[in-house]
Amino acid sequence: MNTLTKYTVFSMLSAALLLAACGKNFLEQNPEATLTGANFWKTESDLKQGVVGAYRSLRDMGLFSYWVFGEMRSDNTTFQYNEPQRGQENREFVDQFLLNSANTLLRDFWQQSYTAISRCNEVLAREASIEMSQESRNQAIGEVKLLRAFHYFNLVRQFGGVPIKLEMVTSPEEAKSNRRASVEEVYLQILDDLQHAAELLPASYDGANAGRVTSGTANALLGKVYMTRQNFEEALAALRKVTGYSLLSDYGALFRPENKNHSESIFEIQYLGSDPNLASNFLYQFAPFNSGTSVTHDVGTNLSYNAGWNTPTQDLIDAYEEGDRRKAVSLAESFTLEGQVYQVPHVIKYNHGFVQPGQTDVNFPIIRYADVMLEIAECLNEAGFVADGEAFQLLNSVRARAGLPAKTAANANSALAVPNQDAFREAIMHERQVELAFENHRWYDLVRTGKAVEVMNAHGERERAMNPQYPAGTYEVTPNKLLLPIPQREVDIDNLEQNPQ
Repeated sequence: MNTLTKYTVFSMLSAALLLAACGKNFLEQNPEATLTGANFWKTESDLKQGVVGAYRSLRDMGLFSYWVFGEMRSDNTTFQYNEPQRGQENREFVDQFLLNSANTLLRDFWQQSYTAISRCNEVLAREASIEMSQESRNQAIGEVKLLRAFHYFNLVRQFGGVPIKLEMVTSPEEAKSNRRASVEEVYLQILDDLQHAAELLPASYDGANAGRVTSGTANALLGKVYMTRQNFEEALAALRKVTGYSLLSDYGALFRPENKNHSESIFEIQYLGSDPNLASNFLYQFAPFNSGTSVTHDVGTNLSYNAGWNTPTQDLIDAYEEGDRRKAVSLAESFTLEGQVYQVPHVIKYNHGFVQPGQTDVNFPIIRYADVMLEIAECLNEAGFVADGEAFQLLNSVRARAGLPAKTAANANSALAVPNQDAFREAIMHERQVELAFENHRWYDLVRTGKAVEVMNAHGERERAMNPQYPAGTYEVTPNKLLLPIPQREVDIDNLEQNPQ
């Protein structure tokens, strides 16, 4: 059996076995080691476990692929150059735009995404044969359709048109793709799944099920999809339906483990620090590799080549205005070890201690209400600039929490003046950069607004000047490089057309 069909079929048969994670809630269930696709799907409980298996892929990809491809490709983060350890160039190449189709990180991202889609497809294929209430059935269908749409949304934004797989695979022959679908076809499928999910999912859950996706999640994703497609009217209509959420008064409280699934959280990846299979580890990956225990405070875990990633850039550091409270919550510019200060920036947004050595309890945000508020403001501005109108009110609500003064159309302070539509576009992009730093939005924002080539080439000039040891071709960003190469293994096995590079 070739590699493509082997991992696809295995994922289909094991969806119910791979259950994951967060506290004593809907994700904490006991896997049954002897179950197979043939004898498992019989009861409502079985279907619910299959749904939980679909959530697991978020946890797996959240630990690495999402931030590598969603944040490190942007001007927000880079990596700490580790001269003694030169075994992680594949990660560096993502940041430097030196990727080729043989890069194993591409393969992993692709395969993990399709494994996740396969788990969703199996739930959809099995649900009709299981007796259960219509309410429970609707919820299960809505959850996996939303998750499937989310994975395709990530794939189409990173690779362009990709194979669309909507059926359960039971044999190697069925695993093969006919072709890459067009970008338009992929988006039509995403929209169909999200619209259906928005109709089927409840607006909220009780405490035991906190963290599941809701109708609010579906509409928030719909808004993001429409904005990516430059359909601001439909985006605004979807985003207006995201109700029942509110900003927390304290920006720092958003990321503390004790506040998981708070009133601002619309979609976050759930982790459980007490279980090594379910824990997060951002504290360790984002700490400087030479910081010892001064950043992690974990004497039981040594840092090595797995640390020093997603490092804040000087571009991002300079983007924070004086007095912005978010900066101290999000990043540190140095650390002190044995009395010596090292000027190495690092992310601290997810630094909230550890439960066991190497294991943290921090969730990862995918969508927050502040994100939605800024998107609504952007949509309103695209419909027509209104001086000091609702769009300004939304923007300034986010700024007020950060301790920053309001921006107005005719402000006497030029730094706070936003006199026209283009200026408001810039104000929104700036606010999204610092408000959502290290939450995997910046790259996608640059691409959808047409700013990626310009911004990243300017960023690259500064990075090359500070790092003359970087290889030739680093940060030379062309329109072709906005899409990732299709993993060569998939091109060969599945006869897929490669993206131009």
